[in-house]
Amino acid sequence: MNIEIITAIALGIGLSASAGFRVFVPMLVASIAAYFGWIPLNQGFEWLGSLPTLIVLGVAVVVEIAAYYIPFVDNLLDTIATPLAVIAGTLLMTSVMPIDNDLLRWVTGFIVGGGASGAIQAGSVLTRALSSGATGGLGNPAVATGENAAAVGLSVGALFLPILIAVVAVVLIIYVLKRVGDKIHFSHSSENQEI
Repeated sequence: MNIEIITAIALGIGLSASAGFRVFVPMLVASIAAYFGWIPLNQGFEWLGSLPTLIVLGVAVVVEIAAYYIPFVDNLLDTIATPLAVIAGTLLMTSVMPIDNDLLRWVTGFIVGGGASGAIQAGSVLTRALSSGATGGLGNPAVATGENAAAVGLSVGALFLPILIAVVAVVLIIYVLKRVGDKIHFSHSSENQEI
């Protein structure tokens, strides 16, 4: 496997993981990068680097970020954002994955990209739910700020340090999956003790 393939996979992982924090931020970053020719896109994904897409994604980012600062609207957005994050992660990974076979590229994009964004989104949902429960939603703007910073940091970082960001993303995914698993195990144990 050559360095170009490794770099493209790492870029896809970084962008996809970022979609778990905010759906449209990594798509906008990828759109800007493609528009200026900083990243190559696979055939059929040229639309991502077009000016109309860039404008639409810019507006979507502003709306998404602003909406996450409204208590309880943010919890509702998590319901919508979860499937959208998986779709965005799949699209981002598939758009940069240098595999000639379309089926293999889409399956890999879904498993790796969709899986990365879905795992991070699960952690975001859990964090926001815990914050809502503990603070009545008052702590959620702090959670939103952290997620915004993570989305921007991972997305931009993936362009310039793709392998490092991919490693960070994988470590973060493992951490999130462990936390979510612990929470599910704890909830299941508590239910069994009540019975």
